Amino acid sequence: MFIIRSGMLVLNPTPCVEDTGFFYSGGEERAEEISAGLLRGREKRGEDMAYHMTSSKAEEFISDEEIKDCLKYAEEHKHDAALIDSILKKAREMKGVSHREALVLLDCDIPEKNEEIFKLAREIKQEFYGNRIVMFAPLYLSNYCINGCEYCPYHAKNKHIRRKKLTQEEIRAEVIALQDMGHKRLAIEAGEDPKNNPIEYILESIETIYGIHHKNGDIRRVNVNIAATTVEEYGMLKDAGIGTYILFQETYNKESYEALHPSGPKSNYAYHTEAMDRAMDGGIDDVGLGVLFGLNNYRYDFTGIIMHAEHLEATKGVGPHTISVPRVRPADDIDPDVFHNGLSDETFAKIVACIRIAVPYTGMIVSTRESVASRKRVLELGISQISGGSRTSVGGYVEEEVPEENSAQFDVIDGRTLDEVVHWLMDLGYVPSFCTACYRAGRTGDRFMSLLKSKQIVNCCHPNALMTLEEYLMDYAKPDTKAVGEALIERELSVITNPTVQKNCREYLERIRNGERDFRF
Repeated sequence: MFIIRSGMLVLNPTPCVEDTGFFYSGGEERAEEISAGLLRGREKRGEDMAYHMTSSKAEEFISDEEIKDCLKYAEEHKHDAALIDSILKKAREMKGVSHREALVLLDCDIPEKNEEIFKLAREIKQEFYGNRIVMFAPLYLSNYCINGCEYCPYHAKNKHIRRKKLTQEEIRAEVIALQDMGHKRLAIEAGEDPKNNPIEYILESIETIYGIHHKNGDIRRVNVNIAATTVEEYGMLKDAGIGTYILFQETYNKESYEALHPSGPKSNYAYHTEAMDRAMDGGIDDVGLGVLFGLNNYRYDFTGIIMHAEHLEATKGVGPHTISVPRVRPADDIDPDVFHNGLSDETFAKIVACIRIAVPYTGMIVSTRESVASRKRVLELGISQISGGSRTSVGGYVEEEVPEENSAQFDVIDGRTLDEVVHWLMDLGYVPSFCTACYRAGRTGDRFMSLLKSKQIVNCCHPNALMTLEEYLMDYAKPDTKAVGEALIERELSVITNPTVQKNCREYLERIRNGERDFRF
């Protein structure tokens, strides 16, 4: 139902108490269902059950034995049309599939079945996220780091990268530059260095960012991508008002992980892998998973990230808010060809499709690591968030770095401006969204997932997307972008199924055109 409250239309979804499947509610029942299926399979094969989805120990909820067994099983059944049909039949219920089933789909090499997989991924994406694409930008605060990660130019042994840490005044200038581009949502990032980048620095930076009100610009959501930390410090981040806490696993293979992280705090596989449990114990509702595809066998890490999602759903009652799918890219002191697990664009697209099928309700992110062509392909298969106009250097928005002062974490492949990306998305029929309403209205964690499952998101996120796009068009867009956007908004209003919401949205759009800002449902 909807409630009118002080000029704002508020969505009040009815709580759900029944088991609705993967990534919504009923986490314990879902865990029992998956575990029971795995146990039956192992009993048939005469094996012991060594995988413990609800364990608090990384090596038990990400079981190397279970993953290797899944790899063998999927390889043996990649031609099994009957099995693949049964998995697709289950997947069409749009409640997700298990990690083992998802890997069978990923390994499937029957062309007509692969077409069905891609088709289903597109249908699931449209069902839950429609044609909305959330926009964000990264802001790197510091590249000081004491870790020895072999794939990252921030590693402590790299003596020729320029080390840099933004002051609060420099952060203010960078944020104003981002606001002048039109951004409302940032992901702040920093290397792990207790001396240079303590939690107090991160907290002060968040406060600075939220406190900047420039012209019509505000950063309304700050997501945080920093190293694994303690429950206490996650509680501090929660109190600071962060959006999503993001931490990439890099690889779920413990042996590979330890080889790639030979020194520093990040070398502790268990502490890193269990970080999301601590984050949610610290009160953070929304967490974001990710692996760096290309570091390890992609089939292994694909299975691991689905298992991690299942673990969070089973133990915390809600799965990840987002899953990111970056690939290894060139950077200072980093040659991606050194890593022998690279994957083709076609395999990358299928990974995106199969993650979307396995975890239908989670948001999916692709960054400017990907080319324009690659981003276009995966948008329809599952991606719901992309960055635009990004800099991966420390700062870099006020003034772009010269090559000899490079502080970037990786080379940007898609170097278009935010306006160019927005225009491109609209030409493709997508609605670029700068919305942060759910976060500010307290619709996070299981409450956001309830909104998705109830199918009421079209009456909430869609009008919010249109209104934030209108703000962008009025304040930042080039004339040709504005013309395309206004026509798109008029067409997209008909997508809103609730007549009251549509009526109010039209009214709010007109008020935005007359100078008012920040309406939301």
